[in-house]
Amino acid sequence: MNWITGIQRAIDYVEEHLTEPVDYEEVAKQALSSSFHFQRVFAILCGFTLGEYIRWRRLSLAGSELVGTGRRVLDIALKYGYDTPESFARAFTRFHGVTPSQAKAGGAVLKTFSPLSVKLILDGGTTMDYRIVKQGPFQMIAKKKRVPRGEETTAAEISAFWRRCGADGTIPALCRYTDQKSPFGQRLLGASFGEDAADRDFPYGIGGVYNGAPIAEADFTLEDIPAHTYVVFPCTGAMPDAFQALYRRIYSEFFPASEYQPCGGPDFEAYPSDQVDSPDYCCEIWVAVEKK
Repeated sequence: MNWITGIQRAIDYVEEHLTEPVDYEEVAKQALSSSFHFQRVFAILCGFTLGEYIRWRRLSLAGSELVGTGRRVLDIALKYGYDTPESFARAFTRFHGVTPSQAKAGGAVLKTFSPLSVKLILDGGTTMDYRIVKQGPFQMIAKKKRVPRGEETTAAEISAFWRRCGADGTIPALCRYTDQKSPFGQRLLGASFGEDAADRDFPYGIGGVYNGAPIAEADFTLEDIPAHTYVVFPCTGAMPDAFQALYRRIYSEFFPASEYQPCGGPDFEAYPSDQVDSPDYCCEIWVAVEKK
C-alpha cells in the first residue's frame, strides 16, 4: 500500500466514525504511519489539521440535520461529540455564522464542508533533485519549544522561534556543541519530535549533532536519534514559503512515484544561516524513509 492509498484509508476511517470519539492512533494505522507523523503530513498536504477536518465535517453534518430533521439541538450536539448545548452552539456559530436555533428555524445560510477524496489525476512531468543518505544513530543537542499544529500557525511560530534564538544568543551557543564534521556539516537543524504529540501542538527543536562537549545551558536537551535512511531534498527560496511548497511536492509527487515511503522517523530541516528571507536562500529537507 502506498502513501496516497493510506491517506484515503485513513479518511474513510474518519468518515465512518464521525459520530464516535475518533482514535487518532487508529486513523494513522490505516496509513501505516505513526499518529504524530500522519497528523503532520496531513496538515502539510491539506492546509488544515486532522482535528480541524473532523470538527468541520461534524459541524457541516450537524447543520444539515438541524435543517432536515425535527431532532432537538441537544440530541444533535450529543451525536457529534459535544457535551453541552452551549459548547455546541459556540462551535456551530463560529463555523456557520448563525446559531443552531436560527438554523433550525429555517431560512439561514449554512456552510458545507465536503469529505476529502484522494483522486488519481494525470500529473507529473517535473523533476525533483534528491540524494539518499544512510545515517547512523546520533545525539542531537537542541533547544525545544512546543508549537501549535496547523500550517500557517506552525510556520509563523517556528519562524519566530528561530528569530528569538538568533537574537538571544541561543544559536551561537548551540554551534559550540555541534559536530561540524557530521553529514549535516555547518548547518543547524530544525526537527519536529513526535513524543507526547497531541492534536493541538508538538515539540520542535533547533540544534545540531552533539560533539560531546560539557553543556552549560540548563535549557538545552539531548535527543537520541536512531539510525535511518534519509531522502535529502535541496530547497531554494525565501522561507517559509519555499519550504512549505517543497514539502507538498515531496508527499504529493515524490512518494507516490518512488520506491520509498516515509517511516515516521524525525525529519530535519538543515539551515546554513539565518538569512531565511533571501529569495536565493538554500537549505535542505531530510525525510526519514524505508523501502515500500
